[in-house]
Amino acid sequence: MKKVLSVFIVLILGLSLAASGCISGEKGAGTSSNPSSTAQASSQSTSQAKVVTLRTTGATFPQYQVQKWIEVYMKSHPNVKIEYEGGGSGHGQDAFLKGLTHIGRSDPPVKESTWKKFLATGDQPLQFPEIVGAVVVAFNVPGVDELKLDGETLAKIFMGEIEYWDDPAIKALNPSANLPHEKIIVVHRSDSSGTTAIFTTYLSLVSKEWADRVGAGKTVDWPVDKVGRGIGGKGNPGVVQALKSTKYSIAYTELSFAIEENLKVVALKNKAGNFVKPTDDAIKAAVAGVKAFIPGPTEGYKEDLEQLLNAPGENSYPIVAFTHLLVWQNKGGKHYSKEEAQAIKDFLKWVLTEGQKSENLAPGYVGLPKEVAQIGLKALDMIETE
Repeated sequence: MKKVLSVFIVLILGLSLAASGCISGEKGAGTSSNPSSTAQASSQSTSQAKVVTLRTTGATFPQYQVQKWIEVYMKSHPNVKIEYEGGGSGHGQDAFLKGLTHIGRSDPPVKESTWKKFLATGDQPLQFPEIVGAVVVAFNVPGVDELKLDGETLAKIFMGEIEYWDDPAIKALNPSANLPHEKIIVVHRSDSSGTTAIFTTYLSLVSKEWADRVGAGKTVDWPVDKVGRGIGGKGNPGVVQALKSTKYSIAYTELSFAIEENLKVVALKNKAGNFVKPTDDAIKAAVAGVKAFIPGPTEGYKEDLEQLLNAPGENSYPIVAFTHLLVWQNKGGKHYSKEEAQAIKDFLKWVLTEGQKSENLAPGYVGLPKEVAQIGLKALDMIETE
């Protein structure tokens, strides 16, 4: 009986130990699953860490085009996140100088004084065109759908010298238009703007009075403000909003904004004496009508903004210009990490090749001539990734 009892006790102890082992095993399984979860989380974290974020800042002249490029590119490159901030060409140059953005954007080529500031950082700036666009003159005059202007008349309007829409100078160019006796409200950029630089450079070319009295630049002292008929808007979006909400107004903006917002645009008198609207063909004609000299990317400040403005050609639209990219050569990893530098090269190579194809162009923009795109491609080879 004692022997049976002893066997029974041993059996109970054995079952107890087995049960304990099972429980311990279950706990062990639970514990062993944690490293698996940790590894999975670590893998996800590593995957997330591989996403490279690039920031591009500046000109709103190419805004719709840049946004389209980013959208298309990021779909096929999920490990790259590209953030676009406008703010105007002046802001883009400043952010680039201060290292607050990876890629700067400026419509007019950078001036030599600013270029020297870039060089003072110890790195080499690189500047080259990214796309061709046009500046248009848009108007909001109830009852008037078509309007023609020449350079002299346009300059007098923006100087405030022509006060009413039915002024004899405007009527002479538009004899069949129902022009009202209403004061002209002029809308212009309030920020440092490449669009302004392009527009005022054009006015300086077609009007000696404008050149002598106002001049050209990213910011100017608008005479029309002094007579109380000027409105400033921040960025192309701000200008468009002010134009749309102000009857009897006139403004300059980028063609893509006019298309997007369905604005009425002026047919401008070109160098050949023809009144031309900013169609794709008219923009291409302007590019083809000049032999633009684009300096090497390390000497971007030598580019002349007047190259494409008021171009010869029967069908050339007169206010056409390149908009530019700014990147660093990244000497010794001065501005970019290895991953950032490679991501910049890959993205901009795509922009200068696939991005120039018609299916990747936003309305209102024209792709670069191949020889101009090649300048940018050579610049990208200079960016250091090690």
